[in-house]
Amino acid sequence: MKGDFILSDFSTIFNRRNTFSVKWDMLKQVYAIEDDADVLPMWVADMDFSLAPVIQQAIHKRLEHPVFGYSITPEAVKDALSSWVYTKHQLEIENEWILLRHGVIPGMAEVVEAFSEIGDKVLVHTPIYPPFKGIPNTLEREVVTCRLKEKGNSFELDWDAFEECLQQDIKIFILCNPHNPGGKVWSKEDLTKMASLCKMHNVLILSDEIHSDLVFKPNKHVPLLVAAEEIDHIITFFAPTKTFNLAGIQGAATIVPNDELRKALENSAARRGDMGLNVFSLTAMQAAYEHGAPWLEELIDVIEGNMEYVIKQLSIIEGIKISKPEGSYLLWIDYRGTGLNEKDMMNLLLTKGKLALEPGTKYGEGGDGFLRMNVACPRATVEEGVSRFKHALS
Repeated sequence: MKGDFILSDFSTIFNRRNTFSVKWDMLKQVYAIEDDADVLPMWVADMDFSLAPVIQQAIHKRLEHPVFGYSITPEAVKDALSSWVYTKHQLEIENEWILLRHGVIPGMAEVVEAFSEIGDKVLVHTPIYPPFKGIPNTLEREVVTCRLKEKGNSFELDWDAFEECLQQDIKIFILCNPHNPGGKVWSKEDLTKMASLCKMHNVLILSDEIHSDLVFKPNKHVPLLVAAEEIDHIITFFAPTKTFNLAGIQGAATIVPNDELRKALENSAARRGDMGLNVFSLTAMQAAYEHGAPWLEELIDVIEGNMEYVIKQLSIIEGIKISKPEGSYLLWIDYRGTGLNEKDMMNLLLTKGKLALEPGTKYGEGGDGFLRMNVACPRATVEEGVSRFKHALS
């Protein structure tokens, strides 16, 4: 017990097969394999831990009332989010800035569509989470990429390249803060400079901060809205879905300080007939932000321990390099020293190791020679994954 709530032990292994799980039930489609029965998935970014009991209890309580008609958004949900980002990240926001959406990616797509035209240029850093390129491409925008510079096994900004890109009549810049897949937590100085340069070039910034709660000490997440000297050209996305593993329930917040931009997005939602979040999403979000902090503290300790174990075990393999990320539960594994190309590496992992990781080229330029590994699972699963990785390369 901690406070009034029972916390998860983070050690129970749940059978997630045949639960409509993307992670466990789409291996055949994603990896083009005939038999996935013995394959261990450590790829897509959702956790194999049970739901935080405080959230489960809140959903159960709502289920006790048997009527599920049209729902309004309680102001308490926005209060909970505002309090959370202030307590965790020293970010003061007003409730009226908050637009609740079904996810960060749907929210991002809405903003790109609302504030750019077909053919307009959207800037992203690479390597990067694939929807950052996929969404603008689907909306027929031109994606401009700015490759991050490697620093050890992490990244830093190439300022000359970034400024050169901004001079190409960029309409929108999509920032990943903290960075996915590299786990880089951008410094306040970097963020201030990015915001200033974008303001200078009249570029709207979309800051995806979905991993902001999953940061390891002594690193500290700095919201772009805190770092920026001016904020009227910034739209930020927060969500409890990564932090509390609620992707299947869906729910996120688009934070829009600019009144004109926010009104345009409200009108956009009205045109689409967007009725807002469902009652279970609202219930889960409020419970997570009001009562989930103790569970999160334990989660971060578990993830950090898993990361340190994997790094220690896999770094002894010749040609493998891994550095501990500053945030997220994702490891960015450099296997270039093995001499294997991506096709051969993936084949060894899947056929010999029976292990599904994500290939680095999925994340674009700068991803070749890397793998992304999700370690947000019970230690026994992590140990099994490490064993399979070692066997694949033995």
